[in-house]
Amino acid sequence: MGERTTASSASPAVGRALDILLHLAGRSGPVQAAALARELDIPRSSAYHVLSVLVDRGFVTYLPKEQAYGLGVASFEIGSAYLRHEPLERLARPILRTTSARLGQTVHLGIVHGAETVYLLKERPPSNRSGDADISLVTDVGVRLPAHLTANGRALLAHVSPAQVRALFPRQADLITRTGRGPRSLSELLDLLARDRARGWSEEVELVSEGFRSLGVAAFDHNERPVAALSSTWHRHYSRHDPDHVREVLEQGAARLTAAMSGRRPTAKPAPTRAR
Repeated sequence: MGERTTASSASPAVGRALDILLHLAGRSGPVQAAALARELDIPRSSAYHVLSVLVDRGFVTYLPKEQAYGLGVASFEIGSAYLRHEPLERLARPILRTTSARLGQTVHLGIVHGAETVYLLKERPPSNRSGDADISLVTDVGVRLPAHLTANGRALLAHVSPAQVRALFPRQADLITRTGRGPRSLSELLDLLARDRARGWSEEVELVSEGFRSLGVAAFDHNERPVAALSSTWHRHYSRHDPDHVREVLEQGAARLTAAMSGRRPTAKPAPTRAR
């Protein structure tokens, strides 16, 4: 507590902004401004001023219905940027190697940055039995794809608040497609994400590339927030691959990565109702 007071006294606005972000990060839901001011022991007028700046910069989102505040997209992006560095990749690489070997096909590790899926790792099976399929895959390391089309991205977006999804995908804009398939509106996307959240995994069939199918499962941090996702893509008509088996192996790999990060999978909750 003493360290926080010292930092805040040196630069009150910066200290209070960081205190608010850390406080929101540790809460499971949105918090009203009055409660923030009381719990952090700062003047209410200062809390409203700092929150206004954080909302303008995208670090905090205001939820009118609850008259409360939660973390915004910019906070999520900073967390994702940190996780792109070596610690996450070092923890995930042996898990991807084992998962790929068990499936006999390529497995990816991806994160969401803004409205895009970014692939950090790509692990091929030792025997390279899926080598022919890899020739046509666009999901290489460093590739960015629309997150709402990929199983990897949707596995993560399914565990992000609807307010954050709305900020990423403006309601007035039609969602882009690559193959003419996939959600075309924010309403359709939110419905898909609610379904994915309820079942615990995501799937896309020919949304990214014709003839291919993908499954994705998220891994979580200690606050039950989605960090990264494991996914695999294969020819949809290639009968050697059983989708249920792929899902089970990916779920086991994601559970191992969650444990390696001392994380926790979110407890099952009913999907929130939303106005259409």
